Amino acid sequence: MSPPPPPTSHTTAAPAAPLGSVSAAAAGATAPSSPPHAAHASHTGAVALLLNVAHALDHLMLLVFATAVGAIAVDFGISRWEDLMPFATGAFVLFGLGSLPAGRLGDHWGRRAMMLVFFFGLGASSILVALTRSPWQLAIALALVGAFAAIYHPVGIPMLVQSAERPGRVIGVNGLAGNLGIAAAALSTGFLVKYFGWRSAFVVPGLVSIACGVAFARMAPRESAPPSKRAPRQVDLPAAVLARVFIVLTLTSTFGSLVFNFTTNGNGELLRERLAAVTRDPATLGMLLALVYAIGSIAQVVVGRLIDRVPLKPLFLAIVAAQIPLFALAVRAEGWALYVLAIAFMVFVFGAIPFTDALIVRYVDDRMRSRVAGMRLAIAFGISALAVWLLGPVVKANGFGFLLALLAGIALCSTLAILALPRKLPDKARVG
Repeated sequence: MSPPPPPTSHTTAAPAAPLGSVSAAAAGATAPSSPPHAAHASHTGAVALLLNVAHALDHLMLLVFATAVGAIAVDFGISRWEDLMPFATGAFVLFGLGSLPAGRLGDHWGRRAMMLVFFFGLGASSILVALTRSPWQLAIALALVGAFAAIYHPVGIPMLVQSAERPGRVIGVNGLAGNLGIAAAALSTGFLVKYFGWRSAFVVPGLVSIACGVAFARMAPRESAPPSKRAPRQVDLPAAVLARVFIVLTLTSTFGSLVFNFTTNGNGELLRERLAAVTRDPATLGMLLALVYAIGSIAQVVVGRLIDRVPLKPLFLAIVAAQIPLFALAVRAEGWALYVLAIAFMVFVFGAIPFTDALIVRYVDDRMRSRVAGMRLAIAFGISALAVWLLGPVVKANGFGFLLALLAGIALCSTLAILALPRKLPDKARVG
């Protein structure tokens, strides 16, 4: 499956990226005299901060359940957390499939409007989870959380990086924000569950999301035209190159999302089992998990800066390949050795995340980035939702050792997919 090629672009020149450029002169492009619209500029200051906070909330909301699942199971009278875990599958299915309409609406209706739907919808649905009284009510409410959470990646990230001179740096900081949301999910959920009950763990971030929506409505400038109506800004690359890159991106994104979902949804119970002496207290477990994710998050900032400076393919390959031995070593690790390995493999799991967004920014014109991202995410996140459904049954039947070995195999598949990228990727030229 390949995305439709972006239209030929005519805008102002931008600094060349490091992989070798396609010249504007060779493309026969000319620049228009009309000035760019203000909404097309890179977002900075308070709006950029809110867009980064939105990424943190996006991941936080999706992982509150995984951290609180033990307490919820007890409250609902379910003997094992593994039996409750599949009820969260709908959230991750809609998190993937919802990316497709979200991306289309972002390009054709407007990204600002869609981000308002994101903030208010995510907040309201999270509070709804706290009102549930049975596993199936919980499943429906979590599915709504997933549907609204689907908006962020195809809409919020393109909105943040539009016209960015150093997109790798912007994506790296944004990735840090998202992963700090994962850390916050572990930390805040642990404390809220301990002192106020599991329902408060959904209400508090829900109210924060609604408050951010109010602030965003006041601060984000209105768009005079949706992205699809703006002037093209980039020169086309050959359709065969775009198709090959898109296929590899979809494969690596799918494998990476499987690893991401298995680890972020399973790490809490993994540490509870293999660090049992110190993780019986939910607050302590939350602190240990938060530290894993906080350290891992730094990798995204480092990788984001490297993306602007070095060739993408060997960097991407090295980061994904490093996951294989780390997961293999963790298969039999126990105690603090397992904890150190968990930090190490999460550094490389998080470090691989910026590449797909960086490649989309480099190769796809801003007028259709939300749609292309939506297509990629719908496939990758839709398939990777299987990880949430399978996590409980797989661990119950085979243990965490089998799961960690499976993750090493998935990382190997992702490494092989990256090898299929063109040997030397041309740059996407901006014309002017």
